Amino acid sequence: MMGFYFAQLLTGLANASSLFLIASGLSIIFGVTRVVNFAHGSLYMLGAYIAYTLVTTLPGVVGFWTGVLLAAVATALIGAVIEILILRRIYNSPELFQLVATFGVVLVVQDVALHVWGSEDLLGPRAPLLDRAVRIFGEPIPEYDLALIVIGPVVLGLIWLLFQRTRWGILVRAATQDREMVGALGVNQRFLFTSAFMVGSFLAGLGGALQVPRESVNLLMDLNIIGEAFVVVVIGGMGSVTGAFVAAVIISVANAFGVLVFPQISLILPFLVMAIVLIVRPYGLFGTPASAHGATVPEAPLRALPPAGAALFAVAVVAAAMLPMFDDGFLLVLAIDLLVAMLFAASLHFLMGIGGMVSFGHAAYFGLGAYAAALAVKALGLPMLAAMAFAPVVAALGALVFGWFCVRLSGVYLAMLTLAAAQILWGVTFQWQGVTGGDDGILGVWPARWASDRTVYFYLALVLCGAGILVIRRIAHSPFGYVLRGGRDSAPRAEAIGIDLRTHQWLGFILAGALAGVAGAVFAFSKGSVFPDTLAIGQSVDGLIMVLLGGVQSLLGPLFGAAAFVLIEDWVTRLDYWRAIFGGIILAIVLLAPDGIAGFLGRAVALVRPGRTA
Repeated sequence: MMGFYFAQLLTGLANASSLFLIASGLSIIFGVTRVVNFAHGSLYMLGAYIAYTLVTTLPGVVGFWTGVLLAAVATALIGAVIEILILRRIYNSPELFQLVATFGVVLVVQDVALHVWGSEDLLGPRAPLLDRAVRIFGEPIPEYDLALIVIGPVVLGLIWLLFQRTRWGILVRAATQDREMVGALGVNQRFLFTSAFMVGSFLAGLGGALQVPRESVNLLMDLNIIGEAFVVVVIGGMGSVTGAFVAAVIISVANAFGVLVFPQISLILPFLVMAIVLIVRPYGLFGTPASAHGATVPEAPLRALPPAGAALFAVAVVAAAMLPMFDDGFLLVLAIDLLVAMLFAASLHFLMGIGGMVSFGHAAYFGLGAYAAALAVKALGLPMLAAMAFAPVVAALGALVFGWFCVRLSGVYLAMLTLAAAQILWGVTFQWQGVTGGDDGILGVWPARWASDRTVYFYLALVLCGAGILVIRRIAHSPFGYVLRGGRDSAPRAEAIGIDLRTHQWLGFILAGALAGVAGAVFAFSKGSVFPDTLAIGQSVDGLIMVLLGGVQSLLGPLFGAAAFVLIEDWVTRLDYWRAIFGGIILAIVLLAPDGIAGFLGRAVALVRPGRTA
């Protein structure tokens, strides 16, 4: 028994080394550039693919370890290209705007990898001289796992030397503490940012290349690793490489032993640990309050919609109401999806743009609303409208519980705690087969007979989603909205004049959750079914892209963003290599309109109207 537990410990430590390599690169990139690099998983995947190609096609020329190093170098060069061509142009954009750009890179890289290496899983060779197992306490332990256990600390030591004993490392550490001050001292920030991005990419590529003998190389490697890497970076403290190492060991060892006690917990264990750590230590184990925030850009005050804009908005609503006169089929289905997306994005924007609370897990309340409506009909036997009224109540209760913890944090740590909450809910929904149906979901959630006609349901969706959007707009210009915006711009000043900011933020969290729940209920009856995907990371990422693509600094931004996202997605998903096309469109919008579609349109209007400046 002793040998078995020791073997589990060694397995956990080997996994920790792999996780540390990618997490340390992610932490270095965020620490210097403040970019939440969603494409870091793609670099990890490319490292694995390149290493596989080198060691299988040139076995007599390139040895295994040389191939691993060359793959890491190649990944670093790819990272440099991404930084120079894309990220360098949007460093001054609003916080987290780079997240949209890196998501576009993820989509492009996935289709490039699909084109070059195909969709089949690729099995790489074992590492020479490390292809056997040794027995420790009677249990077989792969030699390669033992090598990984050594490689992790060695890389940590090399990173420590790089940061502590070189001028470049000193500058990077200084930039991590105060990027503006380093720039004011005349340091070439472009070189510093590009080189730091290359180091982070090198580590991601190295981590991917070292995984070749342990698992198949496939197109899901990027998304499978990125969530856990973010968890490790946040637990360790953003920008702390030592913290990333400690956190990787905690998560990997906890996973290795957790599955023995409660196998179902493996889906949510990393997020559960992260939630506990952030509640106890709001900035991670080795983080500081300054590490919570990325680049900040002053935002202009919100302005009421001008008469011309209000007239255009009214025309758009009337045109939408007349849509059933022209088509009662596909266009109505697409319009309902569009209305749901707009309300979901507007509720997230209320949290982010008005309240200044970035959420990576807003799908939790969308999914709670959808499941509450479905269960109200199927389990409680409530009629459709009562079920729709039940949905925002349940979503608001969920936001009330999770929001109480989340509003005690700020910046990236707040965002990651919202992600943890959503993942925990997703895991419970996925595992609770008896109530939620598990992976099979809940089927047969159709509208009541009087609303079963598609046109009637479209008008119901238009009323509910339109009312939700108007409520958000009304509250944004109310004293409550002013308080949230004041807290967003300067929390210390808001609290200094006697405002209970945390309570206001908590109420804002609950309101946004309730409105997302309304969107979830409309979605559930429009599709006739609910699955765990409604609470998954992908749904939250979609909402983030809609908000950031449309423009986080405008109330119309999420509406534009949702419209663009739904229409583009509907169009390109019918094409081959749709991810690359979709990613390319996202990158084009990001580079051409760094303040979002709403900002771009505002500048265009200012240019053509006399007496206005762009």
